Parts: sequence; C-alpha cells; structure tokens
Amino acid sequence: MLKNDLFLRALKGEIVSRPPVWMMRQAGRYLPDFMKLKNKYDFFTRCQTPELATEITLMPINQLGPDAAILFSDILVVLQAMNINVEMKDGVGPWIPNPVKNKKDLSNIVVPNIHEKLGYVLDAIKMTQKELNSSIPLIGFAGSPWTLLCYAIQGQGSKTFDKAKAFCFEHPELAHEFLQKITDTTILYLKEKVASGVNAVQLFDSWGGLLSPKDYDEFSWQYLQQIISELKKISPVIVFGKGCWFALSKMSKSGASALGVDWTCSAQNSRYLSGGNITLQGNFDPSRLLSSIPEIKKQVTQMINEFGKDRYIVNLGHGILPNIPVSHAQAFIDSVKQYENI
Repeated sequence: MLKNDLFLRALKGEIVSRPPVWMMRQAGRYLPDFMKLKNKYDFFTRCQTPELATEITLMPINQLGPDAAILFSDILVVLQAMNINVEMKDGVGPWIPNPVKNKKDLSNIVVPNIHEKLGYVLDAIKMTQKELNSSIPLIGFAGSPWTLLCYAIQGQGSKTFDKAKAFCFEHPELAHEFLQKITDTTILYLKEKVASGVNAVQLFDSWGGLLSPKDYDEFSWQYLQQIISELKKISPVIVFGKGCWFALSKMSKSGASALGVDWTCSAQNSRYLSGGNITLQGNFDPSRLLSSIPEIKKQVTQMINEFGKDRYIVNLGHGILPNIPVSHAQAFIDSVKQYENI
C-alpha cells in the first residue's frame, strides 16, 4: 500500500484534497548532484547502470518531494535495443551515425528480447521501488513510435524533422513497417516495465505537433492507440503529445487515464477539447520557473483554479530546463502542496 497515492487517485478521477504534482525531467540537469554524476559518467552509462539510474531517480524525491517519481532513462534506449546505434554527443544531443534510409536499413532493425536488451531498465525499476519503499508511485515511460522514427531517420534532433517527414511521404509503406516494429517493441517493453513494478506509464509524443492533423492520424496516432489499448489492461496510461492539442478529443476516447498538455493550450481549451471527463496533466511553461518565487506561487495557484483540483495533475508543459534554480523548482512543488482553493 502506497503511503502517498494522490497521483494514482487523480489518474482514476477520484475527488482529492489537492492535485498531485511532479515535473517532467525532474531527475535532471537543474540539480547540482545530477551534474556531479554527469561529469563522472557518460549519458548512456547512467541509463544502463541500475544503481546510477536509481540514484538519479531518487534525487528530486529526496530534495523536492514531488508526489510521483519517474524512472531516469531515455526514450532512445528502445532504438538501441532494436539494433540502431545511438550516441549522445555534447552540444549536439542524440546522434545516430547510420540513420535509416531504405529497405535494407529497415531489414536490420529487430523487435528485441526485452529482458536481453533492456534488462538494465527492469533492474533499475526493481531497485528504485525498493528504495522508494512504497512512499510514492513510480512512472515508467516510452517515446511514441513517431517520435522514435523521427530520430532514427533524421539522425539527430531537429526543429522540423524534414528528412523523417520526407521518408514517410515518399516511402509510406516502409514508414509504416518501421512504425509497427517500434510499436511492437514498445508494447513489449512497457508490459515488462509494469511487470517489474512501475505504477503507471507515460507516452511522450515529443514531435507529434510537427504533423498536420491528417498526417498525425496516419503516422502517429494509430500506433499510440495500439500501445494504449494493450497497456490500459494492466496500468494507467498517460499520453503527452507536445503541440497535439488538435488530437485531444480522440485521445480522450482512447482508454488513456490522463492526457498531458503543453503551455500553448489553456486549461479552458484543454477541458473543452478533451470533453471534460478525463484527467489532464500540465501545463506550466518551464521558462516560467525563471519568474520570481512569489510569481511562481501565484501562477501555480491560478493554474490549479483554472483546471480545477480534481481530474488534474500539476506538471510542466514540457521538461524542466537546466538553468532553473532548485529553489524555484521547490517553490513550484510547494505551491501545489500548500494549495487552497481561495
């Protein structure tokens, strides 16, 4: 039995005294202790070493006290498991030396044995749950098939992912074959995460907003729906599509327990577009954490009042930025814990 199950209760739509709060990328670059480990170990070493992943996951829990933990990992470990070489380059970010370009490249991509290729993630879940000692829930996550395809074809981060989009539009049959392989892998991966002890899963569609609504249906949403349909049987599922406000209506009917929204979609519009009967998560602009602490507290209270305290999880509208002072992140968390509907 969890000592603090506020997050899970909000996912179920139960009446709560206040909404729960956590932050995307809360185990990350704004924490001085994280930077010490970053300077000592490269990125994927931290992901692939269960002891380090556990230590990093727990840092914000011990320092800031959010209502949920999210396992330290990366969406791109799924591509690595599928036989795609992924590096993390300083000043560049994700780097794929041999991007997928044709049918031959696609034939080398496999749906892997999860225990064999991603067992280190499952070990980190078990280790983290032991350390959490039933204090708060643990979230596992994966990237959407579309978002992973973007990196695999573009070869690195991009503002437009023009090569990825061109591949899909020029070779739709290959794109769908690739997306299905990623989908099958992601379903297996998330099922093993749940079996290893995560209390909920979140799907990140970081680049879904780059597609038109019609193309989103074809190249992203149908694959996300497959994942949700399989996972909802065993776990609450949160779907976060950055820039995907246009899909909130269909997302709300998908079987997901909650929908993440970014700061470009207001509380009023989010409730309206999602039909008003599903838990929403978000949507504080991460840059707003650079405001003064009194201003952060004022805006967080206003945000909760606009969304309403029930069927709502307080979060940022995207990951926390590396230049946010820890005291400002703390103010964000504390503002929610001290919330009173005035």
